[in-house]
Amino acid sequence: MGAADYLLSPRRNHRGTETPSEASRILFLVTIGCASIWAWPLADGMVFVWFCLVLFVSTPILSIGWFIFSVLGRSRDPRDLTPAVSRGD
Repeated sequence: MGAADYLLSPRRNHRGTETPSEASRILFLVTIGCASIWAWPLADGMVFVWFCLVLFVSTPILSIGWFIFSVLGRSRDPRDLTPAVSRGD
């Protein structure tokens, strides 16, 4: 099992529901981080404008990325979100 299987397989939480993959979680952090850095000089120190720019830019990027990751992860077996899920804690 390679890195792609690990990153793209959905995660099963304690209720048995499949949650987003590790790749989706990493995409979220990278997208928000990059959009934040990009938007700060444009906002000229105005926090509300910065926040709106980050939301405006990151929403379509995340939507498209998460759709692609969901398509790529369809054929993969779900993995447990944490080791406690399989132990039944």
